[in-house]
Amino acid sequence: MLVGAARAGHDGWVNLTLSLVAVFVAGVSGALAGRQKGMDFFGMYVLALLTGVGGGILRSLLLGDLPLFVFVNPWYLVVAAAATAFAWFGEPLWSKIRRIVSIVDAMSLGVFVSVGIRVAQEHGCVWWASICLGVITATFGGVLRDIARAEVPLIFRREIYATACIIGGLVLFGLDAAGVPGHLGMIVITVLITAIRLMAIRFSLNQSSE
Repeated sequence: MLVGAARAGHDGWVNLTLSLVAVFVAGVSGALAGRQKGMDFFGMYVLALLTGVGGGILRSLLLGDLPLFVFVNPWYLVVAAAATAFAWFGEPLWSKIRRIVSIVDAMSLGVFVSVGIRVAQEHGCVWWASICLGVITATFGGVLRDIARAEVPLIFRREIYATACIIGGLVLFGLDAAGVPGHLGMIVITVLITAIRLMAIRFSLNQSSE
């Protein structure tokens, strides 16, 4: 989730667009999680917002990137509201397209990792710190969502979740070193992380089976 996209020119706007798409997807999953717990529209919106921007907020705080992007660009709040409405009115359809939801949710994980890494790089972070911040961007929103639902966060279970993000981050830096264009690298690791995550779900893989 890029702050000050206008300052960063074309690359900034691309990252911002990718971020908003990922916020929408993650927001839908957060809102649906709230609905499953019997929350009203406002409760679903809170979970959509936590899931969509929670990781980016923690990353910004760690980088000292203030004011927070959600208070600079209102589109994050608007997109979270749209995701909530989509989850609210489309809820009867979700049981029929559960596989599609899983695919898109996995894709948002890859987008958050790549955008989080790029933001960290813009702040002069070394490679390992950038990967850490990319993982935080991708996973912390889900942690907040699960805590709000009184559940053990997915990242703290034996799921291949953070592992997929770390692998993707390492590959992104490898592609950068090989001279692959920046946004092509982001697309590659988004596909890679999506594939790893979906394979883990499909074949019930976990950390103990790695």
